Amino acid sequence: MLRIAIAELAQETDSFSPLIADQRDFEAYGLYYGEELLKRMRGVGPLGGFLEMVDEQPDRVQLLPILRAWGSAGGRIHDETFAKLRRELIEGLQRSLPLDAVFLSLHGAASSQTEDDVEGAILESVRGIVGDRVPIVVAVDHHANITHRMIANANALIGHETQPHDPPATGRKAGRVLFRTLRSEIAPCIGWRKIPMITPQDQFLTSAGPMKTWFDAARQFECLPRVLDVSPYPMQPWLDVAEGGWSVVVHTDGDPQLAEKLAEQMADLAWSLREDYWASDRLAPSAAVRNARSADRGLILLSDTGDSVYGGAPGDSTILLKALLESNAEPRGLELVPLVDADAVRIALQAGVGSSIPLSLGAKLDSQFSSPVAVNARVDAVSRGLTIDLFDRGICDLGETALLRIGSVRIALLNHRSFAINHPILYTHLGIDLADAQSVVLKTASNFQFFSRWRQGLIRVDSAGTTQSNLAAFTWQRLPRPIYPFDPIDR
Repeated sequence: MLRIAIAELAQETDSFSPLIADQRDFEAYGLYYGEELLKRMRGVGPLGGFLEMVDEQPDRVQLLPILRAWGSAGGRIHDETFAKLRRELIEGLQRSLPLDAVFLSLHGAASSQTEDDVEGAILESVRGIVGDRVPIVVAVDHHANITHRMIANANALIGHETQPHDPPATGRKAGRVLFRTLRSEIAPCIGWRKIPMITPQDQFLTSAGPMKTWFDAARQFECLPRVLDVSPYPMQPWLDVAEGGWSVVVHTDGDPQLAEKLAEQMADLAWSLREDYWASDRLAPSAAVRNARSADRGLILLSDTGDSVYGGAPGDSTILLKALLESNAEPRGLELVPLVDADAVRIALQAGVGSSIPLSLGAKLDSQFSSPVAVNARVDAVSRGLTIDLFDRGICDLGETALLRIGSVRIALLNHRSFAINHPILYTHLGIDLADAQSVVLKTASNFQFFSRWRQGLIRVDSAGTTQSNLAAFTWQRLPRPIYPFDPIDR
C-alpha cells in the first residue's frame, strides 16, 4: 500500500498591500485538518484534482491528510501565523511517517513578514522530515516566483496551464507525475531558468496575445518524447522579494540535458516578447465610465486593476466609485460597485432597510491611493451573513453585507475581503437582477469568467492602487537588479 501525505498551504502576497494576513484570512476559506480535508476538498483546487487521480489508481493508496490552509491573496503573512501553519504541517508529516510520497498544493508567491520565500522554507522543512528518497510533487500557481530552495527540495513543480486558472486540472497533472514516479515508469528531472523581467497584469490572460504564444509553446514542447511537463511562471508583479522575476521549469524523464535545453528556449521566447507584455488598452477612470455608459446593450465589466482583491489589494479603493458619481453621462441601467468597508456595513445594518444615511465610504484600509467618499445613500438591502459553496473555489463566507443606492449606482458593501467580491452572488443575494445592470466594477484584472453570462464588453481601468499596472510607481527594495524594464540588460 502506498502511503502519501497531502496538504495545502497557499497564499498570494502583495508586498505593497497595507494588509497583514493572519489566521482569519485562512479560516475565511476553510481551514481543514485531517479527514475533514478529504471530505471538503473533493473537486476543489489542486487537492481536488489530485484526489481524482487517487481514485483512478490500480494500487491501494493510503492518504495521510494533514491540513488545508488557503488564504487567497493579501498582504504579507503574519510571522506567527506562518510559523503555526508550518509547524502543523511538519508535525503532521512526522506523525505520518513512514511515507512513500508527499503531495503539496502551494501558491509559489507567498511571503511572510520576515520570510521572502515561504514556499522554499516549507519545502526545505518537508524535505528535512521525509529525506531525499521520498518524492515531493507540488502543484503551484503559474504566477509563482520559483526560487533555488524550491527547485532544490521538490521533485516536480507543476504550474497552472491557463489564466483564468483551472486548479483541479493542475492537481490531476501533478498527480499523474507522482503516481508514474512511484510505479518507476518515469524518473523526473528538472531544468529551469530565471528570466530577469517583470510585467504588468494587462497581458496575463493565456487566451490571446504574447501570453498565449508562450503557453502554447509549452504545450507544444510537452508533445516531445521524454518531456513530462513545461511550466511557464510569469510571476505576479507585486512581489518585492530577493529572487523575484519570471521563471520556466521543465520536467523530463531522465534527460536533464533536454530539460535544460527546453528551459533555455522557453526563457528566450519570453525575453523576445518582453515589450509585447507591456501593451495595454487601459483607460483613465473618467473615460472608462464614459465608455461604459455609452454602451447600448449588455453588461460592461470595469476592471479595477489597481484594487484587485484577487491580487492582494484591500478592496476599498474609491477611484471608480468617485468616477461614477461625478460623471455627467446618463446611464441606461444600474451601475454596480463592490467595496470593503466594515464600518459602513455596521452603520447600514443599524439604520436598516429604507433608511437614508450619511456615510464616509472606503479608503480605510488603503488611504495611499484613494480617499474616502462622503455620500448620502439609501439602504436598499442588508444581509447578516451568508456562507456559500462556490463549486471549485470551495466554501466562501460573505459575512455581513449591505446594498446602498445613490442614483443609478448600487454599492455592495462587504465587512471583509471575500472571494465573492467578484462573483454575481454578491449582488443577487441582495436582490439585484443582473439583467438590469449596465456595468459592474470587478476588483480583478483577470477573473471575469463569473459574469460571462451577461458580459457584453470589458474595459480595463488604469486605476492606482497596490495592484496597479504602473509598476514604476512602487518603491522596490528587494527585487534583484538589473531587471527589465527598469534597467538596461544585455542578456
